[in-house]
Amino acid sequence: MIIVNKKTNQLAFFKDGVLVKTFSVATGKTKDLTPEGSFTIANKIKNRPYYKEKIPGGDPRNPLGDRWLGLDVNGTHGTTYAIHGNNNEKSIGKYVSAGCIRMKNEEIHWLYPQVKIDTAVIITSSALTFEAVAEKHGYLVGLDEFAGKLFLNGKLQTLEHSMLIADSRIYLPLRECFELLGARVEWSNRTQTVTATIGNRTLIHQVLTKQATVNGKTIDITASRLEHNTVMIPLRNMAELTGYSVIWDGTDNTIALNHSQK
Repeated sequence: MIIVNKKTNQLAFFKDGVLVKTFSVATGKTKDLTPEGSFTIANKIKNRPYYKEKIPGGDPRNPLGDRWLGLDVNGTHGTTYAIHGNNNEKSIGKYVSAGCIRMKNEEIHWLYPQVKIDTAVIITSSALTFEAVAEKHGYLVGLDEFAGKLFLNGKLQTLEHSMLIADSRIYLPLRECFELLGARVEWSNRTQTVTATIGNRTLIHQVLTKQATVNGKTIDITASRLEHNTVMIPLRNMAELTGYSVIWDGTDNTIALNHSQK
């Protein structure tokens, strides 16, 4: 789900019940130009031309930037209203558009691949939090804290970031747990990618996706999550990602990580 709050000129992106990121945006010059209501993403276009002034797609002069997320507003099918980039970042945060929602180019480059056709988009002007707006529209928000215990080689560990549970799945803070096992973990903010070297393994994973590579081999996993800028990895995939023994005991809610690599 995407929520645009015209009151604050901010856009929020939710995935799997989690508020992943918020961005500053620009909206309509007047209150009625950017329509309010419940819509969906109708199309996704790279390098859309600016037909009004015959500016090619991808041209630095193009006021649409080079990413277009078209909105199905009042039967326009994504041709008229959109979330898009821009050619003047100084306009972001202001009320300046003819109705579209403008983002910084770098930020819509991040958002664009995360969004699917038919993604719900709520446009409102509200004093409520993004979470409250989402719940008001029937979107299930939030992860529950997992109250279990984590052991490494039999020793109870205290984590800076809580373990979480969602959809009956347990998620562990990737960096902390990997470093407990002796891994070196690096993060690329530009690509939203984790690279971890653990033993004789090199793991690469782009956050929120359902795949990772281990020593160049692609494996399917349950999608990771991003909670308060912390990458959360599903417990069920820890063993195959790290190569270390992971034992879950549902009777007393304990997780045991063994430092001897398989």
